[in-house]
Amino acid sequence: EQQELEDKMPFKNPRNAAAGSLRQKDSKITAERGLSIFVFNLQQCEGRTFKTHHETLDYIKTLGFPVSPRYSVFENIEDAIKEIESIGEARGTLEFDIDGAVIKVNDLAARRTLGSTNKFPRWAIAFKYPPEVKESVVRDIEVTVGRTGVLTPTAVFDPIFLAGTSVSRASLHNGDIIANLGVGIGDTIKVRKAGDIIPEVIGVSARLPGSKTFTMPTVCPSCGAPVVHLQDETALRCVNPECPAQSLRNLIHFASRNAMAIDGLGEAVAVQLIDKGLVSTVADLYTLTEEQLLTLDKFKKKSVQNLLNAIEGSKRNNLDKLIFGLGIRNIGDKAAALLGEHFGSMDALRQATAEQMCEIDGFGEVMAQSVLEFFAKDGTTDLLRRLADDGVNMQWTGEKKGTALAGMTLVVTGTLPTLSRQEAEALITQNGGKAAGSVSKKTSYVVAGEAAGSKLTKAQTLGIPVLDEAGLYRLIEENDQ
Repeated sequence: EQQELEDKMPFKNPRNAAAGSLRQKDSKITAERGLSIFVFNLQQCEGRTFKTHHETLDYIKTLGFPVSPRYSVFENIEDAIKEIESIGEARGTLEFDIDGAVIKVNDLAARRTLGSTNKFPRWAIAFKYPPEVKESVVRDIEVTVGRTGVLTPTAVFDPIFLAGTSVSRASLHNGDIIANLGVGIGDTIKVRKAGDIIPEVIGVSARLPGSKTFTMPTVCPSCGAPVVHLQDETALRCVNPECPAQSLRNLIHFASRNAMAIDGLGEAVAVQLIDKGLVSTVADLYTLTEEQLLTLDKFKKKSVQNLLNAIEGSKRNNLDKLIFGLGIRNIGDKAAALLGEHFGSMDALRQATAEQMCEIDGFGEVMAQSVLEFFAKDGTTDLLRRLADDGVNMQWTGEKKGTALAGMTLVVTGTLPTLSRQEAEALITQNGGKAAGSVSKKTSYVVAGEAAGSKLTKAQTLGIPVLDEAGLYRLIEENDQ
């Protein structure tokens, strides 16, 4: 309500509101948000011992920490299930949103015996309640064009309050889904939030007399070019390289944080640059002048200089940022980093074959084909030439991986003394090894910490060497000679 009063975007859900509040640079804003917390676990307590989880919660409460107002102990699973059902019936009356309930083993000694998998404890299990479903009337179906040319239909319906927020739009994904659902303008639809976050249409509950299922257009709504189904694709796609809608999405993606990170070039600025004809491809960014930018709404000399500085600074980005920023289909930021490091330069990547790309661990044929298709497009050669001429870095400048674990596959399991699982896996990949998620006959080593669980058992059964954290460091040191 406060966001709406201040003409700001309402929060999507409580989880995003809390996370966004904690990330505020100005702590005064965080203080104004009225965040609260339920402490649900006592991690460590020196000088006291406890036998049950219930005891720890009671103790935490005596110390003044807020805990969940509803926790109970049951002697059998049937009663626990009844309690889950009771909580589900009452969830709409709570002062906070919930999406599920958790059953935990109360006895702490039993928990230690049960242990944990690589990701989850064996002594707890979460039950998720079904998403809330509401009905609304479809007023329109809009079709937009994404940066890769895909046409996406979106249902526009009367606003409904769903899972904590007002919702009036939901993606219909493609023509096949529309046909399967039988959605037409004027129909009453059933809507829910997938994962309590993303609105989705799950069915039609009532149709207007004479209503017709919506059909996708045969031409691009942005440029009027015929749309096509590419091989093995359900989606319709505009393949006109000069489509203005694609130019806008390409520009926004190119400037985004995980790509070239051009601060100050958000969607509103990108729309103006396209509409005023100042930018048609991302290469045009690097020829923008102060005079041109001063024609944009709300742009003064300082904001113009800040944007020009950000554009200039982006020239020094590592090669993977540029590869990702080019918006190649099926190539995310991690795949872009693999390509940049492996080939070392844009020229080497352009000359690479699909077979050479597939030699990279974690790189597949579909991804390789997407890269080849991008470089074969009309305009790609000219685009890259212009970027290079304007001083955009075309070389890999990051650190090369070590070779101490080259050719080895390691699996990390359990809790290590000083490294998190992510840090241990990063250490493995930095030294040329592959960090796998499961144990097999191809596994070279298992790195095991406390409560290692089934992966350690499987490694012992298969006769795979087991290392502790210190052993991992020794292995790297011994091979890094």
